[in-house]
Amino acid sequence: MPIQKDDGKPGLLATGKLGDASSQIPMYLQVANVDDSGLLSALFRDYTFWASAYLLEPCHLNLLAKGEYGLGREYLPKNIAIPLNIIAQKLGAKPFMEYAQSYAYLIFPATQVIDCTIGGRRTSRKELIHVAMVAHTPKLVSSTLVTLEGAEGKDRKVFNTGLKGVLSAMKAINLEMDTMWTRSDPNDYKEFRTFIMGIKSQPMFPNGVVYEGVSEKPVSYRGESGANDSIIPTIDNLLQVYQRMPNNPLTEILKDFRAYRPLPHTQWLEMVQCRAQKADLRAFAMGDDESAVLYLENLDQNREFRQRHWNFAKEYIIKHTEHPVATGGSPILTWLPNQLSTVLTIMDETASQIKAKSPLLDKTLGRMLNQKNILNREVQKLQQKFATK
Repeated sequence: MPIQKDDGKPGLLATGKLGDASSQIPMYLQVANVDDSGLLSALFRDYTFWASAYLLEPCHLNLLAKGEYGLGREYLPKNIAIPLNIIAQKLGAKPFMEYAQSYAYLIFPATQVIDCTIGGRRTSRKELIHVAMVAHTPKLVSSTLVTLEGAEGKDRKVFNTGLKGVLSAMKAINLEMDTMWTRSDPNDYKEFRTFIMGIKSQPMFPNGVVYEGVSEKPVSYRGESGANDSIIPTIDNLLQVYQRMPNNPLTEILKDFRAYRPLPHTQWLEMVQCRAQKADLRAFAMGDDESAVLYLENLDQNREFRQRHWNFAKEYIIKHTEHPVATGGSPILTWLPNQLSTVLTIMDETASQIKAKSPLLDKTLGRMLNQKNILNREVQKLQQKFATK
């Protein structure tokens, strides 16, 4: 299947022969008898990569020839669609590539699948950075629980200990994330990015895709997106950022992304959101200067993560393409700024309510105000640039 095989020769995707070759693969209905979660996850990973490669192969070839994606295939053949649908139902997933179950959290065995799609080892480095980031989430999870317990019990010492743990975990995650600049080449990502595009809201699939043997009605699924990760949603729900998101179509996309996660992740996020709201965590944090500063520092880590994500989008995507839609189907120029600007607003409100003064507080506030001004100018400039093309 690769664009480039291990021996350096072109593979099926390079020559546009994957579609024809796929018809030669039997339909393995035996997947209906599989109940082992590990095997189901491996099958889901492989079938979703195969499905995306099949549907997006014409887009890859068109991008190389004309610099634009053109149209993808409108039908997923039975031998892919039926087994994939069976596997997805068993996992409680959508029958399409997901961030967690296809692309990131199972990435150690999936690196070979990624290499099989794109060829070479450079692209998988980017995905392994996600693994390194996720490696710090046990501390994020445990500290989140401590923070919730402190807020619920009105125990300031426990609450602050929890916030310090969350802060430590987020700093480690952001440090790992920052290594993307030196470990991943934007040119490599551009080629691989074609194969993680979704169906929903993408001009390559104006009529959706029919899963043959599953339904005659076309379906539309969102593509792989870092928005499906559960790190920032955990922080959003814990700090009660999510409930402050503006009521607009961009936030509706954010809500829709929540359906593209493994069930345990969804249950975790719902639990955090419910407990934080019930304890009125933000109000408890603002009742003490030390807690308020820790709360603000965690907001700043949220800001840093989202700002870096926006910087990645500009450098790895916007600079190299005029395609207006991100892999998950969100508007490339406005979706990330929608969330980032909300965090900046909450930071401004939080800082203004803290009575204690410190160099750390002043530095955080200055960084926030500077970024708010830059973000607004960036979005306006990019919108004007894209409007003229």
